[in-house]
Amino acid sequence: MNLRRGRFLAPSLFTLGNMACGFYALLSIQRDEFVPAATAILLGMAFDSLDGRVARFVHGESTFGVEFDSLSDFLTFGIAPAHMMYAFILKDYGVWGYPMAFVYALCGALRLARFNAGVHDHVGSKTSFTGLPIPGGAGFLASFVLLYQIIEQGRPARTWAFLMNQVPALYGLAPAMVLIIAFLMISTIPYPAFKKSSFLRPRSVWLPPLLVFAAAIIFIYPQNAIFLIFFAYVLMGPVGWMLGLARRALRRAPPPSPDGV
Repeated sequence: MNLRRGRFLAPSLFTLGNMACGFYALLSIQRDEFVPAATAILLGMAFDSLDGRVARFVHGESTFGVEFDSLSDFLTFGIAPAHMMYAFILKDYGVWGYPMAFVYALCGALRLARFNAGVHDHVGSKTSFTGLPIPGGAGFLASFVLLYQIIEQGRPARTWAFLMNQVPALYGLAPAMVLIIAFLMISTIPYPAFKKSSFLRPRSVWLPPLLVFAAAIIFIYPQNAIFLIFFAYVLMGPVGWMLGLARRALRRAPPPSPDGV
């Protein structure tokens, strides 16, 4: 019995860490400390990625774990980013700031509810997600806040000049970014899950050099690299979806006639 309880407790501890990060982010936002808030959201992603893996490793999956994980995710990746973007930018848009922040939180809740319904009905794919995962959306917004704080606090020596020159324009597009991320979460656009990718298997010859290269880039240009990673992931869904539409349209297109008419 104790062993069985331990199997269920182990992943819940990581879920608890995720929830603690979300609560700390909210406290930091109340003090207008946006760098700690954004960092806590990203740290919550690390805990969130571990709780499921630990549950599968110790065979501790449970309905309680699924629900507890979703509640933690809603706090850390739904409420905290919405409040952060409101306090950081959206409040400057007057009466429109609140509904924009609320739409993000609402879409995050709907995304998690749809995911949970699929889990309970044993519907879903191990290779892709339906819609942008809520941690991906929260990670994009948190990484943007960290990137903008470079300008607020003075640019450090190690940044990518081209990217930093685009940050003021991105700041002006913040309302659009929040709404686009929100609607991508509730869309049916598939996003890769990277759970079954042979490219990321431990025996893949490409994995060690890839990890070393990624670690070096993140170490040298942390805010720049993290933002680009999340930006690339957000784009993967719509770009892949449009490419899929184009391929299907080409397959349905009638072949050219032999006489060229």
